[in-house]
Amino acid sequence: MTQAGYDLEEAYEINGPEDARRMYGDWAETYDESFGAAWGYVAPREIAAILKAEFAGDEPVLDAGAGTGLVGEHLQGLTVDAFDITPEMLEQAKAKGLYRDYILGDLTKPIALPDSVYGAVISCGTFTHGHVGPECLPELLRITRPGALFVCGTIPAVLDGARFGSELAKLVAQGRIEPVRFRDIPIYEGANHPHRDDRGLVIVFRKR
Repeated sequence: MTQAGYDLEEAYEINGPEDARRMYGDWAETYDESFGAAWGYVAPREIAAILKAEFAGDEPVLDAGAGTGLVGEHLQGLTVDAFDITPEMLEQAKAKGLYRDYILGDLTKPIALPDSVYGAVISCGTFTHGHVGPECLPELLRITRPGALFVCGTIPAVLDGARFGSELAKLVAQGRIEPVRFRDIPIYEGANHPHRDDRGLVIVFRKR
């Protein structure tokens, strides 16, 4: 860890929920500055724009893995709840006043929310190396209504390596979700670091 906080390479080395909770807890106070601003991190803006272009409902949206609220900053005008595993990150988000509710929880475990309460799920920076895999999808489907929109960012290596592709294909084959579309986005902008040219894949589908 540097004086300013962790960096992307360390985040990519996370191994499971407890590791994530510890690292992001330590990083929370400096995350927006040392990563969001310093790295030119625009994926939250890009993913939020996709959701806003396709979401016409007035139902609440779940920001899964909301962190400090970088996605929520681009969803003003919508009713959004923040869900995250790290209390320190949620405290940073709470200080911005962007969300209706702040829910502490683990996406790899059962979610303590009722069925069919959300009209959309958005996620940025959560479906990545060592963080959350496709095991979260059944619970996220459970807590969303039929027709709910999912807009979830990932990267090609994780889509393949974490089995997202095959699990999404199974859900389509089982008739649980509509066919999946993918959007290519920049992750960084105006940056000068080794990952500046990295591209993201946004998984877009609706629950049947």
